[in-house]
This record gives sequence, structure tokens and C-alpha cells, in this order.
Amino acid sequence: MPEAVIVEAVRSPMGRGKKGGALAGAHPADLLAQVLRALVERTGIDPGTVEDVLVGCVGQAGEQSATPGRQALLAAGFPVHVPSATIERKCGSGQQAIDFAVQGVLAGAYDVVIAAGVESMSRVPMGSARMGQDPYGQGVAERFPLLPPQGVAAELVAQRWNLSRARLDEYSARSHARAAQARAAGRFDDELVAVRAGETTVRADETIREGSTPDRLSALAPAFAKEPWTSHFPGVDWKITAGNSSQLTDGAAAMLVMSEPRARALGLRPRARVVASAVVGDDPVLMLTGPIPATAKVLARSGLGLADLAAVEVNEAFAPVPLAWQAEFPVPDDRLNPVGGAIALGHPLGASGVRLAATLLAHLEHVGGRYGLQTMCEAGGMANATVFESLRR
Repeated sequence: MPEAVIVEAVRSPMGRGKKGGALAGAHPADLLAQVLRALVERTGIDPGTVEDVLVGCVGQAGEQSATPGRQALLAAGFPVHVPSATIERKCGSGQQAIDFAVQGVLAGAYDVVIAAGVESMSRVPMGSARMGQDPYGQGVAERFPLLPPQGVAAELVAQRWNLSRARLDEYSARSHARAAQARAAGRFDDELVAVRAGETTVRADETIREGSTPDRLSALAPAFAKEPWTSHFPGVDWKITAGNSSQLTDGAAAMLVMSEPRARALGLRPRARVVASAVVGDDPVLMLTGPIPATAKVLARSGLGLADLAAVEVNEAFAPVPLAWQAEFPVPDDRLNPVGGAIALGHPLGASGVRLAATLLAHLEHVGGRYGLQTMCEAGGMANATVFESLRR
């Protein structure tokens, strides 16, 4: 069975996912195309040798409905014989694309494959593909009469783990501070590729708020303290705001995965490998707790413990998610989302899994760490978890 290695991982800057955002002028296919082109240029591979392009994308409507990876690779100049598939596991779509790429190499189905993700939330807003008046069907409704939206689930998680509003806002301000410090130190430079959006070239993340403080965040009103949720959950002390939640974001990312023999034959030095991966389902009402059992599962598979992890990326969909995770897995603060997370850098849904991996690998290389864990909560109460081993220490 061939070893699967990660040769390179790159991402676009993160743009605010709204009209007027830095990347709003780029069609999602063109946005991803520029990242794919940069990946090929950095590695020097022949794009015709790529056997598949696996692309995470959640909002598969409008401009993202026509197999966006296929349109992106054509726009990037890849030969027409290169195929693509779209993967949708909610927020974990990009991370699942990585897992499928690695598993394909291990199975002997691929020698050269790209895992990628794209989401233009300014051009294809959340909810563009409406689920209708009966989104889940009778069977789910009978089993779970009340399935709240993710923001309300975040409130329930905060309540269960006794996370105060002050704690959430402190954590969120820290995310911005860490990301701002990392940007100032050039820590994102190697993973970033400049992209064109309309007439503008975007070179840096737009989403980081350097002046964010707990006091400023405390002035924001809770976003979900409204009917019918206040009646359904009368005991909740509502505290989830726009400030302690991930940002709506435009972005794309891509990773080149190869068999180790092919990488060696091409003279390419691998950056990392996947030690183990796992996917789980969890309570669909709490919804955001999946990273906890997913972490337990992937650590058991890898044979590693918390002390082995130089860094952990727990996607900051909402501040309660990494804080509840840390309550169950007490890693030191400086190892949890060490350069900020989605609260500061944004959460372009289908692209986030590959974006986190690009950032995690760069951080492991910077600190000389060997192992890193990445985990994502997902709508419906699911989660992915992946352990990476850096090969450039």
C-alpha cells in the first residue's frame, strides 16, 4: 500500500462574505482557479497528471451549482481530461476532501490528486438552496421534534459547559489578537496566494480586526434571543453574538496529495502526512459537540495523546465550540488555535477544512512540531478529525 503525502497547501486571502467584500468581485470558479494555478506553479507539476480534483463546497446553488471544481480547473488551464467532484459535509466539506484524497492514494486509486475547497458567501449566501417547508421529513421530525439552528445550538453548548459571556468574548478577542500578531510577523505569507477580484489584487486577509477587545465585543446584542427560541429554551442566558461567532467569508484553498513514490520520483519534498482521520455523528440538537467524540476516536486510531500534539485547530464556528472541546481535552492555551481561528480569519464553509490544514502545517513547521490535530463541527451534529504529521521539522 503506497504512503500518501501532502506536498503543498495554499489558500487565498479571506474576504468578508458580503457585498463590497474584498473577494466579492471574483466568481467562485475564478477564485478557486487562481489558487489551483498557484498550487501547480509552486510545485512545478504537470497539471495533466492530476487524476482528480476533490472540492468541498456547501452552497451548491447559483454560481456554485455547476461542479465548481470542474469549472475552476478549466479556468486554471488544466487539460480537459482532468475531472472533479464536489463534496458536501457541511463545514467539514474541505476536510473531507482531504480525507478522500488521502484514502484514494492509500487505496491505489490515485497517484496525484488535489483536495480543495471554495465558498463565495457574498455571491452565494447561506440558504440560497432553500430546504423548503419540510426540510427533514416526517421520520426525523418524529424522532427530533425540535432541531434548532446552529446559533441556538451554540447557546446550548455554552449553557452546558457553563461558559460565560465574558469568557466567550475574551476568547474571541484573543482570536483576533493572535491572527493580527501572526499576520504582522509574516506567519501567513507562505500559505497565502494573491488573487484578483474584479480590478483589485487581494494579498492579505480582510477579516482580522486588530482593535477587537472584550469590552467592545460585550456591547454586541445576542443574535438568537428571539422567538420561538426564547420560549423553547427559557433557561438559556443568551450570549452568542456576531462578535463571538465565525464570520461569513469568501475564500478558497487547495492541497496537493501524492503517493510517496511519485513525489520522490518528481523530486518533490513532502510537507506532511495524515496519521489518522475519523468522522462521527453526535447529538443533532446540540449539533456542535461532534469534535469531542471525533477527537477521542482519531486519537485512539493514531495511538497518540494530547501531550504529543504541538498544535490543535478546532474550528471556531462559535466560541463555545473550542472552549467546550478544551474543557474535555485540556491542552495548553498556546496550543489551541495558536494563530487565531475562524472568528478572526473567517469561515468560508466548504474551503475551511483545507484552509485550516494549510495554516496548521505552516504552524507546525514554524515551531518545529511533529503532530497536529484538526477538527470541525458540522451541521446535523457531525464532525471530522484529522491528525497530521509534519515531515519538515
